[in-house]
Amino acid sequence: MKIRNHRLTLDDGNAVPYLASPHAGATIAPRFLVIHYTGGSSAAGTISWFQSPQSKVSAHLVIARDGKITQMVPFNREAWHAGQSRWGSLSGLNHHSIGIELDNAGYLIRSGGKWVSPLTRRSYPDSEVTVAPHKNDPPGSPPSGWHAYSAAQIEATLGCGMALVKHYGLADVLGHDDISPGRKRDPGPDFPMESVRARLMGRGDDHPDLYRTTGRLYVRSGAGPEFAALPGTPLPVGTEVEVLAKHGLWWQVDVVGEVNGVMDIVGWCHSKFLEAIDG
Repeated sequence: MKIRNHRLTLDDGNAVPYLASPHAGATIAPRFLVIHYTGGSSAAGTISWFQSPQSKVSAHLVIARDGKITQMVPFNREAWHAGQSRWGSLSGLNHHSIGIELDNAGYLIRSGGKWVSPLTRRSYPDSEVTVAPHKNDPPGSPPSGWHAYSAAQIEATLGCGMALVKHYGLADVLGHDDISPGRKRDPGPDFPMESVRARLMGRGDDHPDLYRTTGRLYVRSGAGPEFAALPGTPLPVGTEVEVLAKHGLWWQVDVVGEVNGVMDIVGWCHSKFLEAIDG
């Protein structure tokens, strides 16, 4: 992907679909990329809301579950995605950042034996839910449910993110929960922020630790043995994984490559059966 006249274009030279939001502010020189989840039930619904004069919110890009990207604000114009926010000495991150909204229900609650969005009341199967604490929760807080991102969304985020970082010389990739802690929780624990940041910024010190399995290891949908094992597990001995987050002895991992015919296995496992790979 490339940036031309502050619009995102695909490798074939065609621009991604552009549906303008009326909520665009002053000209900016972006310094950061900020990742959000929509909290809604569809990308189409989010795009429609961002086009509504009543919404008073917008983002530069919306990425659907299938990875389709829609642009809504030119990258050199302020989008209204960050709200009250601060990073370092800067406040009002709308004026300093490009915002990406990923179609994702976000925080979920358990109701009637199902995982349900408290905003839309839509339910989600266990296979689409990660159960984990949020990084900003107080120590000892119980884990919550979070709608899982699709592999296509992560790949689309990486693709457009690389183009944006290169074109604008962005300094960092942040979550809404980084710039508005306590007020916002997106993109949440299921988004592999450290891995994405490392790949976009090329900073080895941000890269997740690489481990290998020392026994046949089940990767589960949540941080505990009571959660369902994911397809493709147990992992064979010697399988390499990247550690994305830690909750006591249970670690969230991203399995490297294809295992047992399944790609993009991301979930939780017990750290007892992992050993660090030196170097």
